[in-house]
Amino acid sequence: MDFQDSTTMTNDQMRAIWDFNCSDPFSILGIHALETDRGLKTVIRVYLPGAAHISGESVEPEIIYGAANTETVTEEKVGKKPAEKKNAKSAKTTKSTKAAKATKAKTTRAKKAKVEESEAKKLVFEFVKIGDSGFFEAVLDMEFQPFFYRLNITLDNGIQYSVIDPYAFLPVLTDFDCHLIKNGTHYELYKKLGANVIRHQGFNGVQFAVWAPNAKSVSVVGNFNSWDGRRHPMRMIGASGIWEIFIPELGANELYRFEIHSQDGRLLTKSDPLAKLSEMRPATASVTTHLEGYEWNDKLYMDTHYATRVFGSPMNIYEVHAGSWERDPTNPDRFLSWNELADKLIPYLKDMGYTHVEFLPIMEHPLDESWGYQVTGYYSPTSRFGSPDEFRHFVDLCHQNEIGVILDWVPAHFPKDSYALGRFDGTACYEHADPRQGEHPDWGTYIFNLGRKEVSNFLIANAMYWLREFHCDGLRVDAVASMLYLDYGKRDGEWVPNKDGGNINYDTLEFLKHLNSIMGRLAPHAILIAEESTSFPCITRPPERGGLGFHYKWNMGWMNDFLTYMKHEPIHRKYHHNLITFSMVYAYSENFILVLSHDEVVHGKGSMLGKMPGDNWQKFANLRLAYSYQFAHPGKKLNFMGNDFGQFREWNEKQSLDWHLLTWETHGKLHEMFKTLSHIYKNESPFWEVDHAPEGFEWISCDDADNSIVSFIRRDAHGATILCAFNFTPVPRTPYRIGLPARGRWQEIFNSDSEMWGGGNIGNAGEVHSEETPWQNRPWSANIQLPPLGAVFFKYIGE
Repeated sequence: MDFQDSTTMTNDQMRAIWDFNCSDPFSILGIHALETDRGLKTVIRVYLPGAAHISGESVEPEIIYGAANTETVTEEKVGKKPAEKKNAKSAKTTKSTKAAKATKAKTTRAKKAKVEESEAKKLVFEFVKIGDSGFFEAVLDMEFQPFFYRLNITLDNGIQYSVIDPYAFLPVLTDFDCHLIKNGTHYELYKKLGANVIRHQGFNGVQFAVWAPNAKSVSVVGNFNSWDGRRHPMRMIGASGIWEIFIPELGANELYRFEIHSQDGRLLTKSDPLAKLSEMRPATASVTTHLEGYEWNDKLYMDTHYATRVFGSPMNIYEVHAGSWERDPTNPDRFLSWNELADKLIPYLKDMGYTHVEFLPIMEHPLDESWGYQVTGYYSPTSRFGSPDEFRHFVDLCHQNEIGVILDWVPAHFPKDSYALGRFDGTACYEHADPRQGEHPDWGTYIFNLGRKEVSNFLIANAMYWLREFHCDGLRVDAVASMLYLDYGKRDGEWVPNKDGGNINYDTLEFLKHLNSIMGRLAPHAILIAEESTSFPCITRPPERGGLGFHYKWNMGWMNDFLTYMKHEPIHRKYHHNLITFSMVYAYSENFILVLSHDEVVHGKGSMLGKMPGDNWQKFANLRLAYSYQFAHPGKKLNFMGNDFGQFREWNEKQSLDWHLLTWETHGKLHEMFKTLSHIYKNESPFWEVDHAPEGFEWISCDDADNSIVSFIRRDAHGATILCAFNFTPVPRTPYRIGLPARGRWQEIFNSDSEMWGGGNIGNAGEVHSEETPWQNRPWSANIQLPPLGAVFFKYIGE
């Protein structure tokens, strides 16, 4: 139908809105200047199918003196009760001083006067309905001057409501924002894209913005507009590919998605890539929430902990899957909340002597069985455990208890779920279009296109988000090898070489160096850890020295060799002696963490206890010996939950750990030994102060393969010395002569065979004394009692 005679719009303009073929609906809708034969007048246009009648009235923005034109709005600013304040001290109350009261009274009077003045000069007007087009138009016989107005709407079904027209507002994003995003350097991207509760041009509301460069049109849909994509079409900011709209009077806890019309005519409904909160699975909508407003109480921790400090400090990491560490005992299907975990997990960490907790991915993901590694909401703490502020509260309490928080982070790949990042605007936005570059054939996932600046910006800003907005102390980067090698998991013909014909992904190298350099500047407290399973060089060297800049690398070689060795029957271990000594050949090539992680206790690999050979006594003795060797060996430490009390079964993400085993004598004693070992490690500086240089380690004997015995020295920077000896057979070596580097007393500070831990109590009566008997190329030596499948540590006391 031709409506040309009844509206100031052209048919093409109306059709562009109808057909979702308009990149700038603000150029048509909202308030505009109208040229007439009587001068420049004002026209206001609204598109609202299903409306029967609309009237309008002018509204004045609330002026807050000293405030910016656009600012983040906290829950307090919009007059709402904070979503979660259990974390710390109660919100600040109004100051009760006389000056504050006077200021408040003055402000109240000014607001009242302003309201009265606004009511007196309020402009009221009616809209004309343009046939059945869905358009309404009001032509005002007044000289054009932009103003804000409220729409009073009556729908065809009689429902009435009112809104302030979002099409009267200027963009929130600036040209500079778009410039930074295009160059991949907008490190606070999450404050500009996604859904942000802000104050804009004097009004509180939510700014929605999303990158969809090849979309024909984008709308935000939600419970606030009946999920109708015709209600809030967005505008593209220039040629940036970013679509935006500010909707006044919206706040937190609104469900929303982005409705995208692709160039090939498909209708896509997508969750927000930068949503700060998501619905609980299996629902997939994004949820508006406040980014700011949490009151932190960890300033002392944040001021005194920084990345470089960890090199000369103890680092004993407890790896946790938050969904199965413990479940509600009255309802095993219910996850514990962050508040409940804070009450239970933090005291456990302190009691056991852990310095850090590392969580398997807590970003939003649809499938529990993925353990969090199939991320769909990179900026959303999963709703399984509570709100973002509840997670902030958990981190805050960890810091107040001197516990660092590390998150598993997955920038290597993402799932193909239709509502998430994959083919986001109908084309390959976040991934490569070519499946040889953009897909993992074994994992069934997409690979990020790190050569695209907007994509690398998305991920680098995501890292900053977790480190800065949640005060997390580090990120463990998953599957780094898959990022480094173009042919990872692929056969010939399934991958594309780099420009030099090789298999190294240059975009990944640039991305990782960029990430690490920015972390050092913007998040100097945080560390970056690589899960990298190959011998790619210089993972933990700074970029200026030709490295990738990680602080640490998981020592997968040590883990594989050591577990292979421990699985052998003791009688056969002498034939595989190099498996426990070879790690020292490359121990200082990188900064290593010795890991016994979740990957080693799933998929038929058996639990740590299940890997150990022999009868029940030998299994527990072997496991005590294994942990003793891990803690004494150079490198930081990581153990997965359940390792420390010898869980029988493999880990299952669907159920709680078997905490009842602590009531069993053997498991309870193993648990106590692990705790003692952790505290000895934490308190004795020779085990960690010089962890990354040869000066902190010295072999006493590494070649006694026939007896399956190794011994070595650990030293700190001030010369404090601890001797460690290990017997990997069930044969007691009593006595066993061992060379010593110094004359005097050596105090036995740990014995894995102690009766307290379930052992046979073969020991050294508290200490040994050196003798002037040269042995093992040392001028002094001593006969020690080396228990079967046992470890003993001696601390040098002096002459």
